[in-house]
Amino acid sequence: MRRLYAALIASLVLGGCATPSQDLVVLLPDKEGKVGTVVVQGQKGKAVLNTAYATARTTTDGGVQRGTASQSEVKDVFSSALAAQPPRPVSFILYFESGNDEFTEQSKQEVKGLFAEVARRQAPDITVIGHTDLVGPDPSNDALSLQRAERVKSILAGMGIPAERILTAGRGRREPLIPTADGVSEPRNRRVEINVR
Repeated sequence: MRRLYAALIASLVLGGCATPSQDLVVLLPDKEGKVGTVVVQGQKGKAVLNTAYATARTTTDGGVQRGTASQSEVKDVFSSALAAQPPRPVSFILYFESGNDEFTEQSKQEVKGLFAEVARRQAPDITVIGHTDLVGPDPSNDALSLQRAERVKSILAGMGIPAERILTAGRGRREPLIPTADGVSEPRNRRVEINVR
C-alpha cells in the first residue's frame, strides 16, 4: 500500500467491578491530513469512521455510538499513547559521481542530515537501495549499485548501527529516477535511496 494511513485505536476502560468495559476508537489523520477507514463492530451495531477525529464508543449493551473529538481532547485522553509512537519513517537520496561510489559534493553535506536522523532513533531499521545511470552493461551497473548501497551501510555501521539493522540492495539501471535513453549519463539516476524507520 503506497499511502500509509495513521489510525489510532485505543481502549479506555471505565471503572467499576459490575460495569462492562467500553472501548473508544479515534481515527487520526496522517501527516498530510488524510485518513483511511475503520469499522468498529459491536454486538448490536457498527460505526464506520472515515473522517479525521471521528470516534466510536462501544456501549455496555453491545451498541456503538459515533461521535467526533477535537485535537485537544485526543491529546488529553491519549497523550501517553501518542508520545509512545515511534518516529515516522524518513527518506534520503544521496547522489554519486559517475562510475564509482564517491558522493557528489552536495550529497557529502546531506549525509550529515542522515547521520542526525539515525542518531535520534533508539533502534533504527534502515533500507539502502543503490541505483546507477544507463551508461554501461547491466552486470557492471548491478555491481556498482550494490557497491554504493554497501558503502552507505559501512558508514552507518561505523556510527554504531548494527549491520543486521541495515538492509541493502542494488537495482542497477532498472529503476531510473529520470527516464533517459540508453547510454545517457543522468546524474540524478546515480543514487542511493535510504529509508530510516
